[in-house]
Amino acid sequence: MNHVDVAIVGGGPAGSSAGYAAASEGADTVVIEKGVPRADREGLGPDSTDAAGILDYWVDIMDLGEPIPEHVKHRELHAAEFIGPSETLELTETGIDATYPNFGFTMHRARFDDWLRERAESAGAEYRVGTSVADVESELTGAPSHTLTLRDGTEIEADHLILADGPQRTITGRVIERWLPDDRMERLETRRTNHIAYQEYREMPEELFENDRIKFWWGYMPGHTAYPWVFPNDGSVARIGLTMPIDLDIDSVEHRDSYRLLRPEDERIPQGRVYLERLIETVYPEYELDDFPILEDRGKARGTETYPISSTRPIESPTRANVAIVGGAMGATSAFHEGGDHVAIRTGAIAGRLAALGAMRAYNAEWHRAIGSEIRRNCIFADMVDGYEPDDWDRLFGLAGNIVSADGIRPREALQSGWAGTKLFAAYTWRKFGHRNGRYAQVFEDAYSV
Repeated sequence: MNHVDVAIVGGGPAGSSAGYAAASEGADTVVIEKGVPRADREGLGPDSTDAAGILDYWVDIMDLGEPIPEHVKHRELHAAEFIGPSETLELTETGIDATYPNFGFTMHRARFDDWLRERAESAGAEYRVGTSVADVESELTGAPSHTLTLRDGTEIEADHLILADGPQRTITGRVIERWLPDDRMERLETRRTNHIAYQEYREMPEELFENDRIKFWWGYMPGHTAYPWVFPNDGSVARIGLTMPIDLDIDSVEHRDSYRLLRPEDERIPQGRVYLERLIETVYPEYELDDFPILEDRGKARGTETYPISSTRPIESPTRANVAIVGGAMGATSAFHEGGDHVAIRTGAIAGRLAALGAMRAYNAEWHRAIGSEIRRNCIFADMVDGYEPDDWDRLFGLAGNIVSADGIRPREALQSGWAGTKLFAAYTWRKFGHRNGRYAQVFEDAYSV
């Protein structure tokens, strides 16, 4: 049986960052990644599916210690547009202090993951790609240890275990279900806590391609965290995609005729492909669908990708067992702001460093300190728009141009905008108070029977 100081399950941004941090501190580290094939990657790698846009202040949250290579980037961004049925909100700054000089950038997610892996390997982390974890057994008598059995039969014993297996929590769920009561595990059932995302790589007509902005359409499809988007890539290629709740029942949707991407004949919520075809037809009515061909040599499956995004509610880790849960597996990434490579990387790095130092007990406090304001803000906004319908998005965007930033609701501007702005600020402030001291988490460490 092999023995390591730190074993990491999952080689995406969180897992690779954990591997880099642990190995940099001198720990004997292994990263286990099952690997998936992609048309735009030579070998196997993590499930690199994401809209992959990074805002300016996210770069500081990642705290990589070095610039992201230029070959990873697609486009420098200068704006984001939030488009409602009748109102549009354009943001040209996030409103949060940042060292990155522009609004942000889009990137090639597979190249980003591959760079993070190379970085971790150069620090001394070992990667095992092409086999997955079949089982984990934990021994908590005395100093905790964990035995991982891989699909190929290999056994690895680790003093510290970092779970970075993404929002589906394939291994995370098996590990923590032993230490959580059934009602807590029910909260983490992936079809309840996750959204599904779907995107296509399409060539756009050059006159429509806007290379300096990302665009989101709100109130076009049911679900308050459901929205299509367009992200610019290289040339005139864009990723056109959407996020929507899993298992939304169309019979539960009120005022169906107010959603532009629904049709009277729909007997169930449309598939992602259908939604995107309707989006193109709706927002570019003077063009034909054939004017936006799918590039089948990109992505995971003939120019398309489907992937889960975790909820906005993170969970704390059972650090007494020397276990840390990071990134999408902990729910730090968010369906509300579309992904979360930045918080995945930061939580992974924190866990890896603390594991190497034998100080895992500090992990929950450290991640709250590092990303708590980001998580809390996302939770507040998601709560505030729960139940929103198309008219609500128009009212918000009509009001929000002067009072909303990525940092929250600006109090002076909100109060000066009249009753509607004051009401919005009051709702934000009340929820901010409710989420104080890490109360945005849905599972706290004391719930684990470790």
